[in-house]
Amino acid sequence: METLKSYVCGRWHEADAGFRPLVNPATGEEIARASSRGIDFGEVLEHARSQGGPALRSLTFAERAGLLKAASKVLREHRDELLELSRVNGGTTRPDGAFDVDGATGTLAYYGAIGRGLGDRPLLVEGDGVQLAKTEGFWGRHGLAPRRGVAVHVNAFNFPAWGLAEKLACSILAGVPAVTKPATATAMVAVRIVELLVAAEAFPEGALQLVCGGTGDLLDRLGAQDVFAFTGSADTAMALRDRQNLRETNTRVNVEADSLNAAVLAPAPSEAAVDLFLKDVVREMTQKTGQKCTAVRRVLVPAADAERIEEALVERLARVVPGDPAADGVTMGPVATAQQLEDCEQGVAELLACTRLVHGEGRRIDGTGAPAGKGFFFPPTLLRADDARGAAAVHQREVFGPVATLLPYDGTAEEAADLVALGGGTLVTSVYGDDMDWLGRFTEGCAPFTGRIYIGSEASAEVAPGSGIALPQTLHGGPGRAGGGEELGGLVGVKAYLQRVALQGARGVVEELLVPNESE
Repeated sequence: METLKSYVCGRWHEADAGFRPLVNPATGEEIARASSRGIDFGEVLEHARSQGGPALRSLTFAERAGLLKAASKVLREHRDELLELSRVNGGTTRPDGAFDVDGATGTLAYYGAIGRGLGDRPLLVEGDGVQLAKTEGFWGRHGLAPRRGVAVHVNAFNFPAWGLAEKLACSILAGVPAVTKPATATAMVAVRIVELLVAAEAFPEGALQLVCGGTGDLLDRLGAQDVFAFTGSADTAMALRDRQNLRETNTRVNVEADSLNAAVLAPAPSEAAVDLFLKDVVREMTQKTGQKCTAVRRVLVPAADAERIEEALVERLARVVPGDPAADGVTMGPVATAQQLEDCEQGVAELLACTRLVHGEGRRIDGTGAPAGKGFFFPPTLLRADDARGAAAVHQREVFGPVATLLPYDGTAEEAADLVALGGGTLVTSVYGDDMDWLGRFTEGCAPFTGRIYIGSEASAEVAPGSGIALPQTLHGGPGRAGGGEELGGLVGVKAYLQRVALQGARGVVEELLVPNESE
C-alpha cells in the first residue's frame, strides 16, 4: 500500500503513524494511506515566508506568469497518468476525470496568459487616478501589493486537480507562496501533481508546499498578512470561520462553499432552450456523480410544463449507467467515499418528507462491472415537490450526489427569483428562455442571491458549455450559503492575495511609483 508524503520545508516528509486510508470507491479496496504526523507547521510557515515569498516577489508579474505557463505544460504532459489516478482514487469516468485535470491545466495556462500583460510593474494598478485638491499637486490612485504572508489552501475532495490549480494560480501570480492541503480521501491526484511540479522545479523553493493529512495547528498560526482559502461544505466553512486565531488576527479568509444551485426554465422557451435545459440539468446531476459545488440541486419549471419536463428528464436519466469506470458502457461512477454514500441516503430520506420520488431508488445500488455489495454507488435520483415554496428541506438540505428536485412554479419571473433566494445564496443559477423582458426581471430579482447567472437561450444553445463549469475568466463564488468568497474571475481571484493601498501625493510621483516609465 502506498504511503502518501507531504512536501514541506524543501523535503518530502513521510509520517510513521496516524494514518487514514484512501480507497478505490468502486471496489472499497484500500489503495493508499496518508498522515501529516511529525510536521512542524511553524517551520512550514516560516519556510514559506522566508524563502518562497521573497523569491516570488523578486519576480515580475510577467515572470511569475511564465512559471504558471510552464506548470500547465508539465500537467498536460502527464494527463493520462493523472486521469488514471482520478479513476482509481476518485471513482471518475474518463470524461469526468478530464473535467478536473483539464480544468487545472487550463486555469494555470489562463493565468499565465493574463499575467504576461501585467509586465514588470511593482504593484498592480486598480482603477483611474483622481484629483484630490485644486491642482494635480495632490492626486490619489489605488494600487495592490503582494501580501507578505502565506496562502493556505484547503481543497475539497471532488476536484483534487482543479481545486489546487485555481487557488495556486492566483496566489503565485500575486507573489504569495502557498501551502496546499487536499482532502485526504482523494489526495492521490494532488500529491502526484505536486511531485511533478517539484521534479520540474516549476516554482522557487518555498513557493509551493503540500500537506497530506491533517492540518494540526496550522490555522492557529496564521496572521494578518496570511490568506486562508477554503473550499468545502457550508457547515465546515462556518466552523473554520469561528477559529479564535483567525478572528483575532483578522486573517483574510476566502470561502467557496457548496450551495443549492438552481436551474430555471422560463415560460414559452424555444425548443433549442428547452433542449439545452434538459441536457444541462442531466449533466449537472450526473457529472462527477453530482459531486460538484456547481451541480444543479433545484429544477424550477413553469407548472404548465412540469409533466412534459419531468418525463423528458426521467427518460434521459434512465440512460445513465452507474458502475465501475473501468467497465465498458459505464457513464457515471460511484460517489467518492462511504461517508458520501451515507449522506446521499440520509439526505434523500430527509427530502422525501416534503417530496416524492419520480426516478431513482434513494439508496445504494450495485454498480455495473463492480462486485456485488462493493463500492459506493448511488443512482441518479429525481424528486418532485409540487408545493415549491412550502418544501423547506429542498431549500435547506443539499444532497452532495446525483440528486435534484423538480419544483413547479407559477411562471412569473418574480416567483422564480424568490424561490432561488430561498436557498440562501448560490454559486450559480442557470436560466433558460428567450423572452428578454422576463429574463431581465428574473436577473434583477436573482442577482443579489447568486455569484453567477448562466443564461441559456436559442442564441447560445450551440456553444454554451454548461452551467457547472467555473471558467477562470469569470467569478467563482457566491453570497450567503455559498461562502461569500470570490475565486477566479480573472484578476478578481488574484486580488484576494494582494493588499489594496491608496497612494496620495503629486500626480507625477504617484503615477511614477505605480507605473514606472509610463507616467503622464
